[in-house]
Amino acid sequence: MAFVKAAWRILVAIKDGLVLLFLLMFFGLLYAALSWSPKPARAVSSGALLLKLDGTIVEQPAEADPFSLLSGSGSQMREYRLSDIVAALDAAKDDAKVKAVVLNLNGFMGGGQVALARVGKALDAVRAAKKPVFAYATIYSDDSYQLAAHASESWVDPLGGVAIMGRGGSGLYYKGLIDKLGVNTHVYRVGTYKSFVEPFIRSGQSPEARQANQALADALWQQWQEDVTKARPRARLATYASNPVDAATAAGGNLAKAALAAGLIDRLGDEAAFGKRVAQVAGEPSDERAGDFAAIDLRSYAKAHQPANNGQIGLLTVAGDIVDGEGGPGSAAGDTISALLYKALAEKDLKALVVRVDSPGGSVMASEKIRSAIMEARQQGLPVVVSMGNVAASGGYWISTPANMIFAEPDTITGSIGVFGILPSFEGTLAKMGITTDGVRTTPLSGQPDLAGGTTPEFDRIMQMGVEDIYRRFVGLVAEARNKSPQQIDAIAQGRVWDGGTARQIGLVDRFGGLDEAIAEAARLAKIDPKAARTYRIEKEPDRFVEFLQSMTERDEDADAPRDMLSRQAMIQRRWAMQAIADVRALVSGAGVRADCLECRSFGAPRGMADERGLMGLLTALWRG
Repeated sequence: MAFVKAAWRILVAIKDGLVLLFLLMFFGLLYAALSWSPKPARAVSSGALLLKLDGTIVEQPAEADPFSLLSGSGSQMREYRLSDIVAALDAAKDDAKVKAVVLNLNGFMGGGQVALARVGKALDAVRAAKKPVFAYATIYSDDSYQLAAHASESWVDPLGGVAIMGRGGSGLYYKGLIDKLGVNTHVYRVGTYKSFVEPFIRSGQSPEARQANQALADALWQQWQEDVTKARPRARLATYASNPVDAATAAGGNLAKAALAAGLIDRLGDEAAFGKRVAQVAGEPSDERAGDFAAIDLRSYAKAHQPANNGQIGLLTVAGDIVDGEGGPGSAAGDTISALLYKALAEKDLKALVVRVDSPGGSVMASEKIRSAIMEARQQGLPVVVSMGNVAASGGYWISTPANMIFAEPDTITGSIGVFGILPSFEGTLAKMGITTDGVRTTPLSGQPDLAGGTTPEFDRIMQMGVEDIYRRFVGLVAEARNKSPQQIDAIAQGRVWDGGTARQIGLVDRFGGLDEAIAEAARLAKIDPKAARTYRIEKEPDRFVEFLQSMTERDEDADAPRDMLSRQAMIQRRWAMQAIADVRALVSGAGVRADCLECRSFGAPRGMADERGLMGLLTALWRG
């Protein structure tokens, strides 16, 4: 008995100690969070502006989950805001302290053609200011090479190379798994080309989806080649991309030498040799580490040159999936975005509104909520200009309909004017386990939708009619906005996805141009001198507690990035697979009726996500709900 009492006292002491330790940690963390403020931008020293892009370039970085940061289970992929990079490069070209710009692309995972073309344009301006741009990577992929092509001197590791893959690839289709599990997939859709639902009802693409997807991939691939060829005309790009085996064979299997021979890169050398070369221009580092150079931190430099947020032209960013409810940056939550816009219209003296759209769509209800808020700006007399980024399709086009004018780039993916709903039921799955359902009804809709017993024909018919009604509304909104008849819009709608060049030809887009051109046009419509136009960013303020946690948990991810071609390409494809599974899971658990575009996602960059469970783990979680 004495032993038990002693053991009990020890356990109680341990418990009390842990509770005390937890409380001390909690209050210490709370005090640090409340007293912490972002570090002011440091005074920039002389050297090279270093763009070490270990992650993706996005329109609006997603807000991290604080619990994921504390547990270490969140995504390890960083997101860099496109406008921050462009602002930093624009400032660097005229800054005497910036001797060069360096692109370290070892950990770069992409950003979409529109975003990368914009960064490339800024890099060209740096070179036009007589400042060198150096690029380095062990392996260049399509996206990283699109940036490196704009460098005045591009390097690759002798053990690396340039892997030009082109646009296209395979997607996941779940029909076989669904049949094995006995799941009954109820699909309600309008649109010959609305292929979002095809992975649930087919084992491969329909002929219509294949035709549309091939046309889109061909158009984007052509635009990519034109951008790279213009930036680096001496590169024999077409030959290298179309005959990679011949290029590798001629170089004895050495991909780095093959890229050098094709004129895709300028120098072979490891990272230390590259650093010495940059140091000749930018200067030696203060710590005199071998192979390093005097570098200016991108984050600090961008913060120091961020424009004041006090203009008369509202800039509303709609980035990411359009979802119901509230959400942070990087997710286009209908309630949050509409509330932010209503607040800005009520409190700020805005003269015009620019809506930057980079979204494949999502919930119809959330899309309509955002569209209604933008219409309020129109009703208050503000001119509205939409600037489309990498993608503005389905719900992304829905929210663009109030615009006086729509700007896009030839690489923009848009259209996908169609609506669908999807609902799984599990009567077949339960039957395989010997479980059946039975009950009573008072109307044809009693207990519907019955996920365990299946849906009734009456419920299916009502859902299909509802989707058709929303499609007619979608077509009507577009027809009114584009001054066309519903029949004309229906002919180019049907869920078909278009590249920006074709979209302009068929009247879905007004002009080519980026965000700068859209802001200038909004200023002209508001009778403001475009040169004096300043923006007011309408977005949720960053959570200081989350920023604090990020600053405490950040680490250099480049060391973890695979360097050889095989593992790097496998990692990229794995991230796309994880993105696809996450999209499907959100589809099943999210809004029922959607204006969404699945194929649009594969032409941008995978968003960060926690993927430690692996592909099969996510597949299992998907079908468990």
